[in-house]
Amino acid sequence: MTPRPAPPDTTTTVTLRACAKTFPDGTRALEPIDLTVEGGETVVFLGPSGCGKTTLLRLIAGLESPDPGGRVLFNGEDVTARPIEKRNVGMVFQSYALFPNMSVRDNVAYGLKVRRVARAEIDARVADMLTMMHIGDLAHRRVDQLSGGQRQRVALARAIAVRPRVLLLDEPLTALDALLRERLRVEIDGLLRRLGITAIYVTHDQAEAMALGDRIVVMSHGAIAQVGPPRDIYHRPANAFVADFIGTINRVPCPGGGADLVFRPEDADMVAPAEADFTGTVTTAFFLGDRTRLILSGPGDMPVVLDTRDRAVFDHGQAVPVRVRPERRMRLDSDRAEHEAGAPR
Repeated sequence: MTPRPAPPDTTTTVTLRACAKTFPDGTRALEPIDLTVEGGETVVFLGPSGCGKTTLLRLIAGLESPDPGGRVLFNGEDVTARPIEKRNVGMVFQSYALFPNMSVRDNVAYGLKVRRVARAEIDARVADMLTMMHIGDLAHRRVDQLSGGQRQRVALARAIAVRPRVLLLDEPLTALDALLRERLRVEIDGLLRRLGITAIYVTHDQAEAMALGDRIVVMSHGAIAQVGPPRDIYHRPANAFVADFIGTINRVPCPGGGADLVFRPEDADMVAPAEADFTGTVTTAFFLGDRTRLILSGPGDMPVVLDTRDRAVFDHGQAVPVRVRPERRMRLDSDRAEHEAGAPR
């Protein structure tokens, strides 16, 4: 990951203290959450649908209020009772939330006009945003004439133009096709790093979280399961849920009755039979260009997934002796997942 520049003095640290959320019908969306997002940091809330990540984002925005006792602070200032329009946050939604009857330029300028920014300043900021987002040639086009990727660029430009204290992004790329999602992911990462703005990003896409987050907050059932840099989340999952949710995990019973072999698909090698921890049988082989993904039936009840860069062609029913690299083996139970030896950072 490209190092993030030192944040400017104007960045905002977001602190959540005992922020829980119970809706009027009694639904408990969030358990009490304590979390600090440092100024200039990009933090990604990651988890399955219904885990509470969007509710947490809405608490930060001021679109929801925490249960009594919960507090939201910006740079130590309590903003819990302050509505969204007085928190100076920028929001980017999956649905874009643009004004279809306005031009691109007018959409980007809208928040500045509401704040009664001087006309010359509006013109300068809008021009900067259109250039930054590579949509200058679309300035006078109506939003309903744009593609999904173009609309998302307009939404980003509008959110950033007001120079928000915090930028909040709620699954902004979900509606786009895979190729465009990948392209915009790269652009958003570069944009956030250039601006040094405090950003909180919600997604259920693991690859998106790993690519964009300085830290990832993995959520489950309204609570935080683990917080850490992407490498730690992937290589040192705090528990079985995180290990299963981030990437692919194999569990193979040890022939001698010891602890299961637990490992990622890329952390095992095909070896001579005498060196193998176990032998699997090829049921499916997917050629993915840079690697081949093998699905093996093995000694356990569950299939084993193995990624190999070997250029050989694998046949259905072929025996594959496998050895898991000792330094990459994990020890997992319901509460704890750690390497027997440290994984590289």
